[in-house]
Amino acid sequence: MTLRGLVRFLYGLMVLVGLLAAGPAAAQQAGDTLSVDCPAPRVLEMCVELDARRAIDPDAGPLTFRWTMGDGTQLTGPTVQHCYQRRASYTIQLDVIEEATGEVRTAEKLIPVDFTKEIVLNFRAVDTVRVGQPVTFDALDSQLPLCQNVVVLWDFRDGYVTNGRLVQHAFRRPGRYAVRMSLRGNGPDACPSSHCVSRIVQVIP
Repeated sequence: MTLRGLVRFLYGLMVLVGLLAAGPAAAQQAGDTLSVDCPAPRVLEMCVELDARRAIDPDAGPLTFRWTMGDGTQLTGPTVQHCYQRRASYTIQLDVIEEATGEVRTAEKLIPVDFTKEIVLNFRAVDTVRVGQPVTFDALDSQLPLCQNVVVLWDFRDGYVTNGRLVQHAFRRPGRYAVRMSLRGNGPDACPSSHCVSRIVQVIP
């Protein structure tokens, strides 16, 4: 039996995108940061789990599965897991080696993985800050892939609003502020008008 017959297909590829916050974000009307509740940011894990066990012919003898993950990482085994650090498109290559003969089947399977198509609603900031201390708010990873002309809007809940993917703000009074970040874009019908998330910043004297 040839190695092509040993591994007919890759079974059970799962692209796991972990939502670490509950529920989808609420849609808003353009420019509105007040009328809807904004949930916590949705943090997406860019991880894949790959399983080739059901593609193995038990009569074929020992096989080595070599996975090239597309980001410089190489893993071996019939099942592997991997998390990516950068939001991008990758092609995973599976090479299969028949251990008895050393025969290598290069690119037995090519698996495209694209993390650029997911809606990402997240921003980074410190949890606690002092009055008057500048705070950086970073929404560089957020995206609405189906939208055009996406604008990032900020409402710091202290009377100050601004826009931009990377901004700074200094709170003038102590308190607990549910800072809101919303993405607004336009495009085809599948493009949501806006999405909003919030994160608590505690301001101390």
